[in-house]
Amino acid sequence: MTVREPLDPAGLQVLMARLSGVAEEMGAVLRRGAFSPNIKERADCSAALFTPDGTLLVQAEHIPVHLGSMPASVAAAIAALAALGDEVVPGEQIVLNDPYAGGTHLNDITVVMPAVAGDGRLVGWVANRAHHADLGGAAPGSIPADATEIQQEGLRIPPVRLTPEVRAMVLASSRTPVERAGDLDAQAGANRLGAARLAAFADEPFEEVVAYGERRMRAALSAVPDGRWAFADQLDSTGPASDQQVPARVAVTVTKTGDTITFDFTGTDPQRAGNVNAVEAVTVSAVTFALRAVVDLTLPSNGGASRPVRVVAPAGSPWPPASRLRSGRGTWR
Repeated sequence: MTVREPLDPAGLQVLMARLSGVAEEMGAVLRRGAFSPNIKERADCSAALFTPDGTLLVQAEHIPVHLGSMPASVAAAIAALAALGDEVVPGEQIVLNDPYAGGTHLNDITVVMPAVAGDGRLVGWVANRAHHADLGGAAPGSIPADATEIQQEGLRIPPVRLTPEVRAMVLASSRTPVERAGDLDAQAGANRLGAARLAAFADEPFEEVVAYGERRMRAALSAVPDGRWAFADQLDSTGPASDQQVPARVAVTVTKTGDTITFDFTGTDPQRAGNVNAVEAVTVSAVTFALRAVVDLTLPSNGGASRPVRVVAPAGSPWPPASRLRSGRGTWR
């Protein structure tokens, strides 16, 4: 068995740039193929690549809240296949928008696809997320300001295969089905291109890319003084109804020790009947973005950079910006 020499710094940077180019190309294809101004002109869409076990490998410079929460959706998609005992089938795609499975709000549909080499090896996964203008619900646009439960916001899709029947269900739920068809087909097309591109990297050392992200984050955290800081703020209200016109407290304690850091949201008020609650994936996404912005903007965005970071999000704790009715659960690393 031949042991491959580790990449030198230049080779590692070239590999990361090549992989990032695939994600950028996916985003360009998605925008060009989309029907709606939301995606084509406003660029409310994102793309990323993942290792075979679902670890974030690289992402394009797209929407931060999409990218920070997308790993949870990819993990949910992989878990859904595993629960069914299914093998990865080249060419198939998985679709979901469920906030309980790494989603944000229902408008953001995520499509996940395996990248399979010619010899049948699973090289990794590609995924993209795009904001669909309408998925039914109580109001056009599927974001009713007075929503008190998620069912009022439209169609909720758990991780399922993107079959013709599922596609038809998405179209039937929308007030603008032709636009939904174009946007969903653009997402599928972007993934097909991304999967073909990623499959060509079958023999590349993805583990070095992820390890580099972890080294960079640990080094950046080591340069920050150890300490413990706490802060609390509040939302003035959680909706337009009279019983929603009470403040909601958001609290966080940040503890930095050595080359690790913990964000603990214990003390935040329980979730409310309104559309300002956030899922755990969105909480993690907010933490990730804030941490990179404060510590080092040049840090690579991959799963390795998340390993020294722990987020504690007790069940029932909301987090702004506004998202769907669901709290985070447990801890995340």
